[in-house]
Amino acid sequence: MNTRPLITYFEKLLPLDGEEKAFLDRVFRERVIKRRQYILQQGEVCKWNTFVVEGCFRMYFVDDNGKEHNLQFAVENWWIGDISSFHSEEPSRLNIEAIENAVILQIKKEDQLRLFVEFPKFNRIFRVFTENALVSYQNRVLQNISTSAEERYLDFVRRYPDFFNRISNVQIASFLGVTPEFLSAIRKRLAKT
Repeated sequence: MNTRPLITYFEKLLPLDGEEKAFLDRVFRERVIKRRQYILQQGEVCKWNTFVVEGCFRMYFVDDNGKEHNLQFAVENWWIGDISSFHSEEPSRLNIEAIENAVILQIKKEDQLRLFVEFPKFNRIFRVFTENALVSYQNRVLQNISTSAEERYLDFVRRYPDFFNRISNVQIASFLGVTPEFLSAIRKRLAKT
């Protein structure tokens, strides 16, 4: 298994010693995922915290009318998982699907907890990840209730310029909370200016 991308990722935050690297090698599981394959489906318990080595994923919810609502995208060096289901061990309401062929590294909850106890620096690192994710979700909620669709689109373009060749317009529209037709109209209007 190749945990080198994960080790490089962590070492950008804090240096790791040999024992820490060996532990990561033991507890992370590498998986090759095909496009359109799920790593979590609604009704399953999220048993893994997932680091994306290669590829692109989306996390989404399907409402009672069958409409999909994209909550998150994850690309290389990002984490993805249903944190609520992972911690509560209750069935997820979310789906996580590969948008592209992918390689991921996954850790089980019990191994992640052992990682925190045996190597406290990872407890700090994951706490910061969780805090950053909470800030991001808070900002997204505020943005959704206080800005126009055009402002949300422009912010998405600014924050994630590489996503446009990897994620469909339908999925971007769902993430922004607009219809694909409305997103198309926004893009046409902006192209004229």
